[in-house]
Amino acid sequence: MTDCDYCGESFASDSAYDKHLKKEHFDELGPIDKRRLGGAESDDDDGIGAAPIALGGVILAAVAIVAYVVFVAGGGPNIGAPGSAHYHGPISMTVDGERVDFGQEKYQFTDRRFHFENPGMDPPYTWHAHATGVTLDYGMEAIGIPVTDNSVTFQNTTYTDGENAQVSVQVNGNDVTPSSYVLKEGDSIEIVVQTT
Repeated sequence: MTDCDYCGESFASDSAYDKHLKKEHFDELGPIDKRRLGGAESDDDDGIGAAPIALGGVILAAVAIVAYVVFVAGGGPNIGAPGSAHYHGPISMTVDGERVDFGQEKYQFTDRRFHFENPGMDPPYTWHAHATGVTLDYGMEAIGIPVTDNSVTFQNTTYTDGENAQVSVQVNGNDVTPSSYVLKEGDSIEIVVQTT
């Protein structure tokens, strides 16, 4: 004989007792008993519980913070923190024979790691890097002029070498791969775009 803990009624079998609990006392039962009885009304049978959802949110937030620190605040996996270095050099960029005016306000202090510092300056222009590991592509992207191995994007137009332009990206007179070339003190950057 099994006695009901809620009303004192007695039952000859466990299955009869379980039926009674499910029918008469289901709302009074704890989550484990509700699950054991297989009641459709159980709050815990609605899908994923709150704990796994909260844990997933915490993990997602942690991944987002790490990504921000590494790729935005950190500037990328090999670029140092702002202020970890200070070096500079000359730069010249021409598009169809027109020299890009890096003395314009829009190129000044655009990024804490790479920028220009003299509004209204005349050529020769001087770039400034304020972090270790600044690559040429990072620097140019920071001022809004993305540069790849064979293309330059300037004023919303992408010029691709051999397609719509001849593109030359050199440092100290040598062709370089912008994504891997780390700028050094005194490096002379020359970018030439000539449409075809």
